[in-house]
Amino acid sequence: MRVAYLGPPGTVSHEALRAGEADAGGKAGRATHAAWEPLPVATVYDAVMAVHDGEAERALVPIENSIEGTINPTLDTLAIDADDVAIVGELVHTVRLCLIARPGVAAEDVVTVVSHPQPLAQCARFLRHELPGASVLAAASTSDAVRQVAEESQPWAALGTSLAAELHGATVLRAGVQDEEVNQTRFVWLAPAGTAPGAATQADWKTSIVFWGAGDTVPGWLVRCLSQFADRGVNLSLIESRPRRRQLGHYMFFADLTGRDTDQAVADGLEALRSQTEMVRVLGSYPAA
Repeated sequence: MRVAYLGPPGTVSHEALRAGEADAGGKAGRATHAAWEPLPVATVYDAVMAVHDGEAERALVPIENSIEGTINPTLDTLAIDADDVAIVGELVHTVRLCLIARPGVAAEDVVTVVSHPQPLAQCARFLRHELPGASVLAAASTSDAVRQVAEESQPWAALGTSLAAELHGATVLRAGVQDEEVNQTRFVWLAPAGTAPGAATQADWKTSIVFWGAGDTVPGWLVRCLSQFADRGVNLSLIESRPRRRQLGHYMFFADLTGRDTDQAVADGLEALRSQTEMVRVLGSYPAA
């Protein structure tokens, strides 16, 4: 089974894939990473679209980080470009970021730090305090950043995983440089719409939705939408707004509901929400991590 992820090998997504002895959903059953054929792709968008285009049976993509919040490319691609792709499971991965350089470079010599924008943001305080004179460059992925500094003749460093350092023959100068001790990224398993979700290991389920409506400029509209769940005792564990990309002031709203979409309270809340909106789509109903 091909599983798309943000590559190349050595990224946080690759590390999560290797660590994830989890159910990817459907006919995959409960399989470890040894049963998968990892498919590294250039962007999160490409990982989602690999499932959409039939190039992969599954994808593992980040959707939320405990420091930096939701991962916008994942939300936007699921809502706008891939309505035939569904979330069938989730995985929470603890991210331990390292300062990495080629052998012989010391931390005090570093003049430039390279990484994907997410780790750069997750280590912003470390960079300000520990490497105040270093310039910062964005890379397509943490693994690309490590490869780049391993080949660079100047004293550059990367923020990435110890796995990437091992793969590219680089040295870990400092481990655990993220700004918060607890740095977790929630990943979601994606599959073609209609695929059965992964087998539940506990009773907790989660339902992810996106909705928008022509009434979104009317006072109280969002309150009325959300009250459809509050009035039925359905908890929301996440709500996020993103631009609809049409004109200023119009948004699509993402929410995670506690419960399965077939639970009476959740199903009734979704039906009532449809009466208040232009569009409601269930992105997936799946076992919670």
